[in-house]
Amino acid sequence: MGLFDTAGKIIGTVSAVGNVISSNPTLSRLFGAGLSKGAEANDKLRASARFSSRNGQTDYRVRVVLPPKSDLWNVFFGVYKGTIDSGEGRATNNILEPLGTAGGVIFPLTPSIIIQHSASYSPLNMPHSNYPHYAYGHSEVPSFTVTGEFPVQNQEDARYWVAMLHFFRSVTKMFFGGEENDPLKGNPPPILHLSGYGDYVFNNVPVVVTNFNVDLRADVDYICTSQSSKGRNDINPNIVLNVDQNKTWAPTLSQVTIQLQPIYSRDSVKKFSMKDFVNGRLIGKDERGIGYI
Repeated sequence: MGLFDTAGKIIGTVSAVGNVISSNPTLSRLFGAGLSKGAEANDKLRASARFSSRNGQTDYRVRVVLPPKSDLWNVFFGVYKGTIDSGEGRATNNILEPLGTAGGVIFPLTPSIIIQHSASYSPLNMPHSNYPHYAYGHSEVPSFTVTGEFPVQNQEDARYWVAMLHFFRSVTKMFFGGEENDPLKGNPPPILHLSGYGDYVFNNVPVVVTNFNVDLRADVDYICTSQSSKGRNDINPNIVLNVDQNKTWAPTLSQVTIQLQPIYSRDSVKKFSMKDFVNGRLIGKDERGIGYI
C-alpha cells in the first residue's frame, strides 16, 4: 500500500469521526470539553482558571481601585505604589495583599452595569398658554449599580475573594479613631477610580462606594484559605500549611453588588469644557482627562 493510499484512509477515517461528532450534540459537547466518549478526563488537560493580571494597555476588565497617586496606598497595602511598579516592594497587608498590584478590585467576569444620564428641566407655566416653557436646571449622572459574579476555584482565588470583601468593607468607612495625631482622622471614605471597557467608556472615573453587598449562598461549596503568609507554602501558595492560621472560607460562587456615585471636585468642575467633552478629551487618556462620563 502506498503512502498516499494510507494517508487517504486516515483522512477518510478522521472525516468520518468528525461527521459523527458533528451530528451528535452529546459527543460534540464532550469532545469540545476535551473529554472522551465515556466522559473520562483527559490527563493532558491540566489548565485551570485563575485571576490573572494582564497588560494595563489591553486589560479592559472592570476595576474599582485607588487612584495611582493616592497617599492611601500605604494605608491600605502597607507599601507605596512606586515600589510596586518598580518591583522593589510588595504589599505587606496580609489581608489586602492579593489586591496590592492593581490597587483594588478587578472583576474576574464581566459585570452588569446600568448607567443613567439625566438633564433636569423645570416647567414655567405661562398665563394664557396651552404649553408650558421649560427652563434647564442641571445635568447629573446618578449613582449606578455594578453587579458581577465572583467564582472561586482554588485557595489563591479564595484569598482574592477575602481581600475583595475586606476592601469594599473598608472603603465604606471614614477615618475615625486610632492614633491621636493621625493626620487622616476625620476624613471621609476614600475616592476610588472606576475603569473598564477601554478609554471611552469608564476611564479613571472618580467614584465613592455608597453601598456594598455580597451573597453567601447555601447551595455552593466553600474553600478554605489563609491570608497570612505564615499559613501558606512559599513554593506553592495554593497549599495551606496550617489551616488554623487565620483561616477563612470563601464561597465557590457569589454575587457582588456595589453602588457607585460619580463625584467630581469643585476644581475639576471648573475645568469642564463642552467642546473638550464632545471631542473625548475629558474622558480618554488625554492629559486633560478627568474621568467625566
